[in-house]
Amino acid sequence: MKPEDARFIKAIIFVNSLVPLALLAWDAAHKNLGANPLEYVTRTTGMLTLIFLMLSLAVTPLRKMTGWNWLGMNRRVLGLYAFFYGSLHFLTYIWFDRFFNFKSAVGDVVQRPFIAVGFASFLIMIPLAITSTNKMVKRLGGKRWNRLHKAVYVAGILGALHYWMLVKSDTRLPLTFAAVLAVLLGYRIFSANRTTKTQTRPTIIPR
Repeated sequence: MKPEDARFIKAIIFVNSLVPLALLAWDAAHKNLGANPLEYVTRTTGMLTLIFLMLSLAVTPLRKMTGWNWLGMNRRVLGLYAFFYGSLHFLTYIWFDRFFNFKSAVGDVVQRPFIAVGFASFLIMIPLAITSTNKMVKRLGGKRWNRLHKAVYVAGILGALHYWMLVKSDTRLPLTFAAVLAVLLGYRIFSANRTTKTQTRPTIIPR
């Protein structure tokens, strides 16, 4: 793929990833957020966080299965959008629900465990976002960077669990996210085991 084509695709993904936010802002401006606007915005931003998290995790399997190496160039932007919508999700809670009353927020975390689980997922995403630049990859070194960024699966598991604990009754969507995450994690484990076996397989020298 030509560099200009890769940049064009990256620009399309970047711009289209902002479309959900634009639609949310449009609905807010036209008072079309339902009977409980705070709940609508909170759930929408949380859902978008999980969607972009799953998309970023799906890049490597798709790249390996299709041979489309250009997909790898878009993993970072998808991951950063996951953090971006996760930040909006957290900001919606701490601003419009708690009004920046951090003492009240701490008490809320203690009383409602699903908030603690979601907050833990968000905290894990912070260092991943900070270390997403090429400069940080060089500073940490490839192996350390890869080990750190494997924590994205922990963030995904906690995010899906947070969603499941929140909805209580209709668990179809959180279970769908959990199933997608299980497939992606399973593929990673299978791929890693196959690579290890290939590397440790003894070389047979023909006589």
